[in-house]
Amino acid sequence: MSASLRSLRASLLALTMGAAAVLGLAQPAAAAGDHYVALGDSYSSGVGAGSYTSESGDCKRSTKAYPQLWKDANAPASFKFVACSGATTTSVAGGQLSALASSTTLVSVTAGGNDVGFADVMQTCVLQSEANCVNRVNTAVSQMQNSLPGKLDSLYGNIRARAPQAHVVVLGYPRFYKLSGTCIAGLTETERRTINNASDVLNGVMAKRAANAGFTFSGVADEFTGHELCSGDAWLHSVSVPIINSYHPKAAGQSGGYLPAFRSVA
Repeated sequence: MSASLRSLRASLLALTMGAAAVLGLAQPAAAAGDHYVALGDSYSSGVGAGSYTSESGDCKRSTKAYPQLWKDANAPASFKFVACSGATTTSVAGGQLSALASSTTLVSVTAGGNDVGFADVMQTCVLQSEANCVNRVNTAVSQMQNSLPGKLDSLYGNIRARAPQAHVVVLGYPRFYKLSGTCIAGLTETERRTINNASDVLNGVMAKRAANAGFTFSGVADEFTGHELCSGDAWLHSVSVPIINSYHPKAAGQSGGYLPAFRSVA
C-alpha cells in the first residue's frame, strides 16, 4: 500500500470516528466503561413502579426504576443501586455513600423532598382544609429556602469526597398537577397551584446547590409536562393503595420521565 493511500485511509477513519462521536454513536462504549452508583430516595429507588427486588426490602428498589433501566441499556463496568424509599439527605450521607469509591465515574441522586416533609405535606393537603394545606406547603417552602441548602451542601460535599472523579447528576422532582385539568374532585385549584410552586422552589434550590458543587442538575418537569395528575395521562400515582405509591412515578414516569432526563446528561 502506498504512503498516500495509507494517509487517505487514515484520514477517512479519523473522519468516520469523529462523525460517530458527534452523532452519539460512540456513547455506548464510553458508558460500558462507567462505574455507576445510584443514590437517593424513593424517586430513584422506583417506589410506585412495582417489580421490587427482594434484596431491597423496605427500600423498594424497582427493576423499572431509571437507574436499573439505564444500566440495562448501557451495560456499565459496574453498577451499585443503593437508593432507598424514605431517604433524606442525612440518611443518604450516612447509609449509602459507602457504595462510592475513588473508581466511581458516574453518580445519580435524588434527595431533599423528605427533608422538607413531603409525605406530611401531601397528607395535610388531602385530609385537611385548603388553608391548612397552603400553610403546610409554605412551611415546607421556608425549610427549602433556609435549612435545606446547608443539608444539600453537606451531602454533595461528602459525595465529592468519596468519588472525586465522578460525574454527579442531581435529578429533580416533577410538578404534580396539570392546572385546569381533568380532575373534578380532590384538591382545589389553589392547593394544586401551591404544591406545583413549591416543587419549582425545591428544584431551584437543588439546581443552585448542585451547580455550586460542580454537579449537573437535570430537572424532570419538562418530561412530565402533559403527564401530571389531572392531565388525563398521568405518569404519577394519585392517592393509591398501597399508600406508599401515592404521588410517586409509575413505571411510565420512570421510563418516560426520569430515564430521559438522566440519559441526556449522563
